[in-house]
Amino acid sequence: MHIAMVFSMTYAVFGCDKEEGYKPETIAEANLVQFVNPYIGSGGHGHVFVGANVPFGGVQLGPVNLTEGWDWCSGYHYSDSTIIGFAHTHLSGTGIGDLGDVLVMPIVGDVKVAKGKPAQPETGYFSYFDHENETAEAGYYGVKLDRYDVFAELTATERAGFHQYTFPESKESKLLFNLKQGIGWDVPTKTHIELVNDTTLTGYRFSKGWAKDQKIYFAAKLSKPVVSFEVFDENQPKEGKSLTGRQVKALLGFTTSADEKVLLKVGISPVSVDNALENLNQEISNWDFDKAVAEAKAKWNHELNKIQVEMDEGVEMTKFYTALYHTMIAPSVFNDINGDYAGADGKVRNDTSFTNLTTFSLWDIYRGCSPLYTIFQQDRMGDIVQSMLKIYEQQGKLPVWHLVGNETNTMPGYSAVPIVVDAYLKGIPMDEELAYEAVKASAMRDDLGLDKVKELGYIPADGEVESVSKGLEYALSDWCIAQMAKELGRQDDYEYYAKRGQNYRNYFDPKVGFMRGRIGKHEWREPFSPFTSIHMKGDFTEGNAWQYTWLVPQDVNGLIDLLGGKEAFVSKLDSLFIVDGDMGDEASNDITGLIGQYAQGNEPSHHVTYMYGYVDQSYKTAEKVRHILKDLYANAPDGLSGNEDVGQMSAWLVLSSLGFYPVEPAGGKYVWGSPTVNNAVIRMDNGKTLQLTVNNNSSNNIYIQKVTFNGQPYSKQFLMHKDILKGGELVVEMGDSKK
Repeated sequence: MHIAMVFSMTYAVFGCDKEEGYKPETIAEANLVQFVNPYIGSGGHGHVFVGANVPFGGVQLGPVNLTEGWDWCSGYHYSDSTIIGFAHTHLSGTGIGDLGDVLVMPIVGDVKVAKGKPAQPETGYFSYFDHENETAEAGYYGVKLDRYDVFAELTATERAGFHQYTFPESKESKLLFNLKQGIGWDVPTKTHIELVNDTTLTGYRFSKGWAKDQKIYFAAKLSKPVVSFEVFDENQPKEGKSLTGRQVKALLGFTTSADEKVLLKVGISPVSVDNALENLNQEISNWDFDKAVAEAKAKWNHELNKIQVEMDEGVEMTKFYTALYHTMIAPSVFNDINGDYAGADGKVRNDTSFTNLTTFSLWDIYRGCSPLYTIFQQDRMGDIVQSMLKIYEQQGKLPVWHLVGNETNTMPGYSAVPIVVDAYLKGIPMDEELAYEAVKASAMRDDLGLDKVKELGYIPADGEVESVSKGLEYALSDWCIAQMAKELGRQDDYEYYAKRGQNYRNYFDPKVGFMRGRIGKHEWREPFSPFTSIHMKGDFTEGNAWQYTWLVPQDVNGLIDLLGGKEAFVSKLDSLFIVDGDMGDEASNDITGLIGQYAQGNEPSHHVTYMYGYVDQSYKTAEKVRHILKDLYANAPDGLSGNEDVGQMSAWLVLSSLGFYPVEPAGGKYVWGSPTVNNAVIRMDNGKTLQLTVNNNSSNNIYIQKVTFNGQPYSKQFLMHKDILKGGELVVEMGDSKK
């Protein structure tokens, strides 16, 4: 299908003919949710969430499979055919499983309340399902549960889930509330459930896992009165209408006629049952399920329309808008509608001046996803920064990998720093003095090798695991602090952090030509192979020396000199994409999507294809980016070459499809690539619109020939963020000349 046909309708809505171009002032919202395929990344190692939610919503309501394991970090994997219920919280694309709170399962008949064992339905209540009877869309999920002949449908708001279950005729129709079950590392510590009246249920689930102290409160309302109520702890029946225990479950019974719909609304809160009830009442005030689905889809459509694109193939449109969709699953809302939220210190606070957020996969998203937010989610970016500054005030450092009020300290570096500094340099409103205090405080700690950074300029490999990865991440973040110090006129700080930003040089061994673990001033860790990767025990995080030698995005020109000049740099960069070697039996599962030793499936490589732009060989960037977009992303369950990582894998596709990508970690320089869109309209929260027109684009014409901006030649080496913010018309001429 040629997408010009689809968009001919869109242009008519816009009020202009295609030949005349876009008229931003008349742009209407196109039907873009049609191009979202939530199954992309649900197979392979993508680990994406499948279910119903709204953009950046605190509720991710979706199915949980019976199977567990690394590829079930989101609770669901496309290869599976079992369901044990529908949970209200999920992660998307992470390498660790958690959440899965407040699991609900429709049941018919007399079955055990244990979830059961694979291939043994008689041991529990799980049901098989078939993908032929399953639908996943932006804001909606539906599936037939074969065992019970129940059709389950789900939608959501920011803080509430809406269920619709179509039951068969039965005197034993039931809903199971399972507060024992979590995903991955998550296990309950204390749970409670109470039948308030025959249509209202409340409770809470406290648990520990990746996040050590998790608390979620819920309030549920039913469209049909309960005629029976049973409670269990550790699968043993108990008496009463309420129960507190470690693994509480409850069965709510009904009599249903054929094809009767039973509706369930569940509000959640990180603070209290009362707040959960208020969230529910405010966000879903009626029993119109179809209306709620339409509203959820409208929210998705509104956000997707902030970047309207035209592409030649329907599959490319699906890849683009699914990727854009995946960038907006998190960070997720983590406050109540009245402004209450749970702080990083466990204390409840109230602040209505911003939306508090959680699920900060910062080591991943600082590279591309966060810069993308500064373009099309500027207001949300303000909430992200303010949320992180509140976390700093509550825990004494910026978040590393924050999850539901908990610091997990996952992944190396203080990766909130490039995000905060990038936002500051791009004019995102914030308390700049507090922000500067926070980035400095995060860099001046003494843990995780920072004491040695301050003392020696490097982290000795025999004293700290993953020393090279940590050191390189610290250096790029320190460079960011230097840029903020310079902007604020703090000259002494600028010089200090600029020097620390050069510490990457201390990990480079000119004798082998790679970054490697350093023991002392004149001693390196032995034995050494640039291919070897030892997961969580070696010198690198999810990678090897071939991949991490390029982690100097803050000073590419300095890295060029370090590697021996442009010719040597290009030769080594070329080699990265063709060299083959054994990474060893202990290598991380995250090192995927390999082209030679370049790993598109893991984030440290994401800027590397764009480094050719610094040595006048942008045509190689174009060739490699086009190959990756075509061959390493697909409209299929295994359509991602690695973990989604809460938006970063998809952000790379979105930005690369538009034709540019950030290499420097802060400040707003985007390196030119090879756009695959024919047209794009980017609508920003500052009221400006950027129209991108790509002429003569094809599978052969992949090289940028020239660029004009508002009718004038645009000869800058980089596309500057400040120019994007101005809005206007950016015209890119493509051709087959490598120039």
